[in-house]
Order: sequence, then C-alpha cells, then structure tokens
Amino acid sequence: MLNSHRLRQVSIAAAALMIGAASIASAQKATTATTAKAKKASAVTHFRVTAPDLESKGRITATHVFKGMGCTGDNISPALNWTGAPAGTKSFAVTAYDPDAPTGSGWWHWVMYNIPASATGLAAGAGNGRGAPSGSTEGLTDFGSKGYGGPCPPAGDKPHHYHFTVFALKVDKLDVPGNAMPAMVGFNLFANKLATARLTALYAR
Repeated sequence: MLNSHRLRQVSIAAAALMIGAASIASAQKATTATTAKAKKASAVTHFRVTAPDLESKGRITATHVFKGMGCTGDNISPALNWTGAPAGTKSFAVTAYDPDAPTGSGWWHWVMYNIPASATGLAAGAGNGRGAPSGSTEGLTDFGSKGYGGPCPPAGDKPHHYHFTVFALKVDKLDVPGNAMPAMVGFNLFANKLATARLTALYAR
C-alpha cells in the first residue's frame, strides 16, 4: 500500500511537471510570435511621407493646382519626402488620386514609378520634368497625358481629398508598357508593394 501511495504521488508530480513545461513552452512560443508581429508592424508603421508645402498651409494652394479646365493654378508638383522604407525595397512609386471626383472611378492626378531605391523624396516640380530621379518613369494620368496634373474639382463642390501615396516596391522596375493606363499601373503597384505611406490634402474652388 505504501509503495502504491508513493507511486501515485510520483505520477502526480511528474504530470504536474509536464503540464508546467508545456505551459512554459506555449507561453514562450506565443511571446516569440507576438514579438515577430510587433517587429513586422513596426517596420511598416515607420514608413511615412511628408509634404512640407501641403502640410504647412493646411490645404493645396494655387502653386499645385491644375492650369486648364477652368482652373488657373501653376500646376507644379509638390515636394515629397519619405523615411523608414522597409528592408528589401528595390524601387518606389508615387501616385496622387482624388476619390471624390465625379467620375464613378475617381481621378488619377499623378503616376510616377521606377524611382530608384536610393531616393528619399521628390523635389517640387519633379512631376513636371524638373529634377526627377534618374531612371524614374512618368505614367499616364486621367488628364490623358504624362506627368503631374494638379487638383481641379468642379466649382462649388465640397473639398476633395487628394491622396499622395508612396509605394515601396519589391521590384526594380514595373513590367508595364509606356502607355499603360493608371489602373494597370496601380494593379502592378499593389501586386509588388512591400509597404505604402500616404498623406491626404484638401482642395475646393
């Protein structure tokens, strides 16, 4: 009886140790997974874009507004600066898009891709052919031409939202024809993105 009692105690103790070890292993695994997720989220979260001219004034000014279609701006693309691109970035792309345009599909104002991975921004006017990074490519916009086309919403509309997005891409160059429409370029951007950084500016007339 004594031996049986001791054996039962030893069995209970061994089972407790096994449960404890399993709990510790499970906790360590969960902690490792959480840490990995946090690191990944942190890497993406730190990718950000700024636009000194747009942010300091609050809204898009005449300097960056379209010239034509009833609008009388200077149509100069704003300067953009970005930081914190994820590891493995091989090129960048920049788009400007107005989801509020009364077209049923928004309006693409700017599409530039194949921007070298060494770039950390675009100078003002880069979308107009002034100082664009070597090797970068201007895509067609919904104005039917290449290069930056500024805001020009219908008069009297509520302020439109203009999304300036920087894509960090996993490819050196996009495999699209030179006359690719914005939607086709956009499809390839989302298929090859590592991360995106975006800012939104407003404009109405």
